[in-house]
Amino acid sequence: MRIPPAPAIVATDLDGTLLRRGDTVSPRSRAALARAVSAGARHLIVTGRPVPGVRDVLAGIGYRGPVVCGQGTQLYESDTARLLRSVTLDRELADTALGKIEAEVGPVFAAVDQDGTDGRTLIEPGYRMAHVGLPAVRVGLRAELWAAPVIKVLVRHPELSDDELTAAARAATGDLATVTMAGPGTVELAPHGVDKGTGLALAADVWGLDPMHTIAFGDMPNDLPMFQRSGHGVAMANAHPELRAAADEVTLSNEEDGIAVVLERLFA
Repeated sequence: MRIPPAPAIVATDLDGTLLRRGDTVSPRSRAALARAVSAGARHLIVTGRPVPGVRDVLAGIGYRGPVVCGQGTQLYESDTARLLRSVTLDRELADTALGKIEAEVGPVFAAVDQDGTDGRTLIEPGYRMAHVGLPAVRVGLRAELWAAPVIKVLVRHPELSDDELTAAARAATGDLATVTMAGPGTVELAPHGVDKGTGLALAADVWGLDPMHTIAFGDMPNDLPMFQRSGHGVAMANAHPELRAAADEVTLSNEEDGIAVVLERLFA
C-alpha cells in the first residue's frame, strides 16, 4: 500500500470512528493525534452531531478549534463557543420531503435538530433515538417539529432497513434535501448540497489549506463526501460496506484504535 505524505489536516468522524463505547477516546488515540498536531497537522472533527451534542465530548478530549457539526450544516468554533457558519433546512421543504417519503414507503417517524449553539433535538411520537446518550425533547405533533429553524431531519421507518429507507428517501425527495445514512437507525435529511465534504472544505478554507491535503477517517456513508474532498480516506474495520468500498485503505475498528494505527505510521 502506498503511504501518503504527512497530511495538513487529520479529519475524524466521532461515533464509530474516534469515539469508543461511552463516548471515550483512548490514551493511544489521544497520543497519536497529539503527535500529528505537534508535527504541524490540524485535527478537525467532522460529525453528524449538532453543536449541543458535541460540546461535552470536545471538553472531555480537550479539543480546541473549529468543528464541523450537523452533517456539514454548522461550523463551530470551540474556543469561543460560537457558530462561524450555519445552514438551515427550509421547514416547508422538509415537511414536503417527509410527505413525499411517506407517499412511497408509508408512515415514518421523524425528529429534528434545531439550529443554534443551544438548539434542541425534538422527536415526534414513535421516534426512538439511536444514540441514547444524546438528550431529546418529545413533542405531541409533527407540526411542533417546525417551531424553530432546523439544520436537519432524522427519519426512521418501522420496517425498512437503513439502506432501504435511504434509497427510498433519495428517490422521493430529489433535490429537496441531501439524504444520508449517518449510523444505525439514523437516516437524515440536510439542506440540498450540504454534507460533510462541504463542511471539510469550509474549515480548510478558514485555515487557508487545501482540503485535498486531508486524511479523513470515517465509518458510515455520510463520511463518503468527506472522503471525496480529501486526499486519502480511511474506513474503520467496523465501517459500512459502501464506505469500505470507497476508501483508500481500511484500518482497525474504533475499539481497536484504528485511527492511532494509521497516524503512528504517518507521523513516526
